[in-house]
Amino acid sequence: SGLNLAIARRVRDLLTFAGVPTTVTREGDAAIYDPGSATLREKKVSDLHNRVALVNELPGAVLLSIHQNSLPSSPSTRGAQVFWNRQEGAEELASSIQEALNGAVNAGHEKKAAQVPSSVYLMKEITAPGVLVECGFLSNAAETEQLKDPAYQTKLAAAIAAGVLNSDKS
Repeated sequence: SGLNLAIARRVRDLLTFAGVPTTVTREGDAAIYDPGSATLREKKVSDLHNRVALVNELPGAVLLSIHQNSLPSSPSTRGAQVFWNRQEGAEELASSIQEALNGAVNAGHEKKAAQVPSSVYLMKEITAPGVLVECGFLSNAAETEQLKDPAYQTKLAAAIAAGVLNSDKS
């Protein structure tokens, strides 16, 4: 969560510098759940509903969701991969970001952007184009160390921002 936030802040700063209006769903390491949510499950569900509402209320919104991947059964798997939702323009945006990430951080481990599984609630429920950026694999010890490095986080953020700026959705 801290890694995601650090990278997302860098992406926000770069896009803002480039003149792209940005809104983030959270500024700190806290969920945005309703005060009446008691259990952890209720808080998670409320947080997701609130994120969907936030995105759907913004005219012309595009969602960039920053995450880390994990595949404990294959600890050598590495690399950043981008997924898109079914909204118009999302596939092109994801492909542009993936191309930038392949050039910046995926040398020898190039990936193709893919459609997000329908089980990903946030991506399924928003009405805006959305991309999920998996910045790397926490199950890969070497990549985890890279992901913790602020310079590498900036490199990831710069590639993500470049992908946005090079697409038609910015």
